[in-house]
Amino acid sequence: MYHQPVLKNRRTLLERAEKFISDIYFTDCNLRGRLYGDSCPLESLASFLSSKRITFTEASKQTFAPYKVADTFGPTWWTCWFKVNLKIPDSWRGKEVHLLWESDGESMVWRDEQPVQGLTKEGEKTSYILSDCLKDEEPHSVTLYVEVACNGLFGAGQGSMIASPDSNRKFSVQKAELVVFNRDVRELLTDFEMLIDIVKELGEGEQRGYQALFTVNEMVNLCDPSDPSSFSKAHSLAHTFFSQRNGDSQHTAHAMGHCHIDSAWLWPYEETIRKCGRSWVTVIRLMEKNPEFVFTCSQAQQFQWVKSWYPGLFSQIQHYVKKGQFIPVGGTWVEMDGNLPSGESMVRQFLEGQRFFNREFGIHCKEFWLPDTFGYSAQLPQIMQGSGISNFLTQKLSWNLVNTFPHNTFFWEGLDGSKVLTHFPPGNSYEMKGKVEDVSLVYVKNNKDKGRANHSAVLFGFGDGGGGPTQLMLDRLNRVQDTDGLPKVQTSSPDKLFSHLQADSDLLCTWTGELFLELHNGTYTTQAQIKRGNRQCETLLHDIEIASSLALCQDRTFQYPVEKLQELWRLLLLNQFHDVIPGSCIEMVVEDALRYYEGTVLSSCPLKPQPYRCVVLQIKRTLHCTVGPHVAIFSSTEYILNSFSLLKHLSHHLVGIREAISDSCHGNQFLMFDDVPLYWDAWDVMDYHLQTRKPVLEVVQPLRVVSSGGLRGSVSFTLRISDKSTITQEIVMDAMSPYIKFNTEVKWAESHKFLKVEFPVRVHSPNATYEIQFGHLQRPTHRNTSWDWARFEVWGHKWADLSEHNFGVALLNDCKYGYSVHKNTMTLSLLRAPKAPDVNADMGTHHFTYAIMPHTGSFQDASVIQCAYNLNFPLRSFQCTPDTEPWSAFSISTAAVILETIKQAEERKRALVVRLYEAHGSSVTATLCTTLPVREAWHCDLLERHDAARPAHITSEGITLNFSPFQIVSLLLIL
Repeated sequence: MYHQPVLKNRRTLLERAEKFISDIYFTDCNLRGRLYGDSCPLESLASFLSSKRITFTEASKQTFAPYKVADTFGPTWWTCWFKVNLKIPDSWRGKEVHLLWESDGESMVWRDEQPVQGLTKEGEKTSYILSDCLKDEEPHSVTLYVEVACNGLFGAGQGSMIASPDSNRKFSVQKAELVVFNRDVRELLTDFEMLIDIVKELGEGEQRGYQALFTVNEMVNLCDPSDPSSFSKAHSLAHTFFSQRNGDSQHTAHAMGHCHIDSAWLWPYEETIRKCGRSWVTVIRLMEKNPEFVFTCSQAQQFQWVKSWYPGLFSQIQHYVKKGQFIPVGGTWVEMDGNLPSGESMVRQFLEGQRFFNREFGIHCKEFWLPDTFGYSAQLPQIMQGSGISNFLTQKLSWNLVNTFPHNTFFWEGLDGSKVLTHFPPGNSYEMKGKVEDVSLVYVKNNKDKGRANHSAVLFGFGDGGGGPTQLMLDRLNRVQDTDGLPKVQTSSPDKLFSHLQADSDLLCTWTGELFLELHNGTYTTQAQIKRGNRQCETLLHDIEIASSLALCQDRTFQYPVEKLQELWRLLLLNQFHDVIPGSCIEMVVEDALRYYEGTVLSSCPLKPQPYRCVVLQIKRTLHCTVGPHVAIFSSTEYILNSFSLLKHLSHHLVGIREAISDSCHGNQFLMFDDVPLYWDAWDVMDYHLQTRKPVLEVVQPLRVVSSGGLRGSVSFTLRISDKSTITQEIVMDAMSPYIKFNTEVKWAESHKFLKVEFPVRVHSPNATYEIQFGHLQRPTHRNTSWDWARFEVWGHKWADLSEHNFGVALLNDCKYGYSVHKNTMTLSLLRAPKAPDVNADMGTHHFTYAIMPHTGSFQDASVIQCAYNLNFPLRSFQCTPDTEPWSAFSISTAAVILETIKQAEERKRALVVRLYEAHGSSVTATLCTTLPVREAWHCDLLERHDAARPAHITSEGITLNFSPFQIVSLLLIL
């Protein structure tokens, strides 16, 4: 065929090709308009509306009424079930037949009582394949059921994605018909799309881009949309282009299917279960047609949900896990927040996750997978290593508002010196679409470790709200596996990726300390009731385990509450998901979370063994010497159980203390700030809020004495925040206590305001210290650099301290996580009032306690750590028989080591696991003494696998243990 010479006008050639595949322009004569052939209406379509999420069995028994396409149903969060009767025309023999289904709700197709396909318009899945090539022997008359959730992929936000849900929204089915799908058109459309994108991505300066342009222009010349016989010639041109190979030095992109599903966010937990079902059954269908397809999937909780709700699907997943296509990753129960959970909670995330994956699939995950959480604790590398994990993947630091993180592939060194190989995909996303831009040279340019690392991950598939990969994404990536001008693309797995990175890791850099996200620091404070419930339940479960462990040793008939404790721990771990404990979720999720916390408290009383029934233990940490669970008699019938006994009075800390508050300043000053972020309402507090500081000064109830004399003195007062909000506070001084407590009640009804309390102290130091999981770290109190400034609001756990030589002040709390220490002013963040995605976030009455603790010497010598434990573990008494003897179970020889956890071992009934950590930042030798009948002691990892090469020798003096700074040590004690 003769053609005129190719025009040199790049714009016209490019736009010509774009219009040839447009779904908007010229669809009457372009290629896109030929994607579907003949169509046929359904024989019948009927519906049934349910306010609850019900099983298929229950739904199929309901009475279905005729439904007309475009009729509305709802409201939000309801479910509409459809019964679809269809008959495929005999004339469609030999053709690919689809059910075309378009709805603004998320849908699941059921066939023969099993889920077979997820359909989500927002996730580019709008058809169910009835036949790849219709044969006479195939059934032509079929009955299907379609379960439509009355919510979209991202919930049902009113006006914007993150707005609170529109509870009255209506939904509809816009299309429901049988169609002939022209697979050859789809293949050719993909060729065109990829070539057009190459032209755009490589730009005008690349020879390869012009080759793509001329190729795609020639394809338009050859292709007659009305004549399918012309398609093969155009496809052959594209194939020739894509087959021109790369050089050996080219960067390799490791393509892995992924479907990040938030366990709750803009939808409730229960809807997430169906999101998993819809997304994962679609993945299975793709695996059946694409044996090379690999899919990575995290969160053991979601696997557990699918196992319970969709057992047939779960069996298919197990099959593809064995084949190496469906790959569980992460090793945790959920993708938890990386800042707020306690150290023991983080351990349990891995313990529950890894044990589940091993039990159900026979594997332990080798990589920690946490792509979407709001910062990463400096203790995570040690916790990973202790859980059998040496690799880490995330991308969230690409969201930094101020500073660009300098690496994509590097070693991350934690608080104790543990290192893990870490990879941030340079595409800065976990939901790519397999397009040219995802793997192009621009992608390689994003790689900040060029020359050091020549392999990167490409995670593709719709995410956050589920959906996952599509066949189109696989086809796109298949086109450019080894195409000149682009990186090489290979279907891969996390293990392959990290093996390549490890093999070529000699030049990689090391990042030491926390991975601080310079965004979303409002999540340290938002939804205060969730944070309070988390802290209280962490404490409660800790105490129940210790009480049960001691009962196990005292009474051989006692049954350790294994199943109930696992149930309660799993609920706590679920609520630590990275959109729940941070408070960045809708009101329905908050209600679920608070109900789970309340259930844990109510369920705990029957778990507490006699004679420890209805006891919540108090942690008291020693100053210098003995520490351990200790039962003491207060009267002939009343006992106190301390999980750690304090054998030295603290009153000496008040002796000789100088004035702690700065001249002409007020301590315990409440402040209000305007709190209007740029977009992410529940997530963000911006630096400019600091310019709106307003002291709370209006007195409603003047200072009055509540109690005086004896062992306690206290005063109370009430301040007015606004005409809608008040603060009532009792200030408490207890005899022999080194700190002053502030028991606080806030009635809060604000909008976009931020409440804090500050203490300007007489201390000068360039750094403040904050407690984190199993240790502490320092952050600057100045704002010299942009990295310092970006930390205007930081997170910490039970305490923060500002010290100079021989004097300091600690700020303790019982349920808060947001701090700021600038120069000499210590600030604790108390309450926020965002309106999205929960319009009622934090509204209501709040109770919390914080304390101020001036001290001489270092915070270590002043027992700040121990005092913070005291504040968080309330002392409660219980009744017992008069002949009960006091006894002590454990003691440790140094205050630098904290005995954090005592629990029954997972795999052995007559064995305990005890977990200790070095808290001062020192190298120390400690002796653990116990009165329990211990026969053997072994070192074990955080998964409780004992190390046969490392016995812990028991002598008459106890077990001698060597600690490096912030080291976590776990022991398996055989009774």
